[in-house]
Amino acid sequence: MDQIPDLLNGFGTALTPANLFFAALGVLLGTAIGVLPGIGPAMAVALLLPVTYGLDSTAAFIMFAGVYYGGMFGGSTTSILLNTPGESAAVVTAIEGHPMARSGRGPQALAAAAMGHFVGGMIGTTALVLLAPTVAGLAVDLGAADYFAIMVLAFVAVTSVLGSSRIRGFAALLIGLTIGLVGMDEMTGQSRLTFGSLHLADGIDVVVVAVGLFALGESLWVAAHLRRSSGEPIPVGRPWLSKADLRRTWRPWLRGPVIGFPFGAIPAGGAEIPTFLSYVTEKRLSKRPEEFGTGAIEGVAGPESTASASAAGTLVTMLTLGLPTTAVASVMLAAFQQYGIQPGPLLFDREPELVWGLIASLFIGTVLLLVINLPLAPVWAKLLRIPRPYLYAGILFFAAVGAYAVGGEVLDLLLLLLIGLIGFGMRRYGLPVLPTIIGAILGPAAEQQMRRTLQISDGDLTGLVNSPLAATVYAVIAVLLMWPLVRRLVRRRTRDRAES
Repeated sequence: MDQIPDLLNGFGTALTPANLFFAALGVLLGTAIGVLPGIGPAMAVALLLPVTYGLDSTAAFIMFAGVYYGGMFGGSTTSILLNTPGESAAVVTAIEGHPMARSGRGPQALAAAAMGHFVGGMIGTTALVLLAPTVAGLAVDLGAADYFAIMVLAFVAVTSVLGSSRIRGFAALLIGLTIGLVGMDEMTGQSRLTFGSLHLADGIDVVVVAVGLFALGESLWVAAHLRRSSGEPIPVGRPWLSKADLRRTWRPWLRGPVIGFPFGAIPAGGAEIPTFLSYVTEKRLSKRPEEFGTGAIEGVAGPESTASASAAGTLVTMLTLGLPTTAVASVMLAAFQQYGIQPGPLLFDREPELVWGLIASLFIGTVLLLVINLPLAPVWAKLLRIPRPYLYAGILFFAAVGAYAVGGEVLDLLLLLLIGLIGFGMRRYGLPVLPTIIGAILGPAAEQQMRRTLQISDGDLTGLVNSPLAATVYAVIAVLLMWPLVRRLVRRRTRDRAES
């Protein structure tokens, strides 16, 4: 346990008045920016890079870590209240969080998210301290076939549990994969679905896709049905969590880090895959599966705890290997290079004050997030008292600002409108939105890993299952696909025996 004295020294660094101020500032900035649709923690850290030129490196990275954690929580706030994820890790939270808000349980959803972030962050950061070398070693051993299998599992899992039918789920996934194809093929250099536009050569940014499908699609859907409803503000309801809520959430809070931390440490999509899998797990284990889709608090608690622990896992490979697994980690890697520091196996020996001060600040930032945001849950929820015409007009404004900020091109606004119309049509015909998001996010990465695997095996399809982990994952996928058929067959035989 050589890490404990180093961690105590890190707390000595992080608890100085100046560094404590920068930790609190990072948490506040991250939460505020995370609330804005489309401007996630990665963009926040990137915008702050020029501001930190005059700061000490330790203070700068402590503030970046606060922005990272605060941005993830801020994204879940708008995801719950407005069905508009501030960043991609908060997409899953909207599935159950927004129905809770619409039924007057917005403060409970926000409190469950805040506690989930606290529990996941504390457990994940503790695992970062104790298990960083081991998890980094496991991540190095995974190959392209393993990553592709994990992504296929995410595709199948999310389409199997959402929507009224699997056909609609796979149709929504196909839409997302098609959006992910837009851009230049990285291996051949050929343009795909760009229609001659150079701006589309880099693909459609996932922020534009997420904001268009959720924010714009939801706003158009509400506008189309506003005359049929009263248009009254959504009730806020009673704040805080009841004993019944705590009984339903403490297990998801503890299960989240088990899923989120390992996935955060491998370059397979950041927090998106583990939050999807956490949602699937909570639905499978819930005693009230019929509530999922209408506001099950487990569907908020589990994914939020998972996302927070995933952030800690992301820092494992970034600090020990210099390998960024998310957009935020990529920006932080650029910040390290800005200060002339190279993350890797020797970082803990060369820059112990910086590394352990940064890790200690994660514990402090997690506590600050809870202290700041838990009392503010009823205040945030009062956003729902704004009449819906004004509320959704504001959402459209911030959605347009967020989409335009991505690339500074008018074409991004046109893409936002087009994708918003697709989101409206999906709601009209009962297609779930989430498979489309995961298809757009993970589709390009899955294609790249598949082609890399086939190149290694000279086009032999058995190369996709040439590792024990990949074979195991495909076995799980087969169970997920076959289980409904087997269950239906068993029920039919049981009914026939009962009738006979």
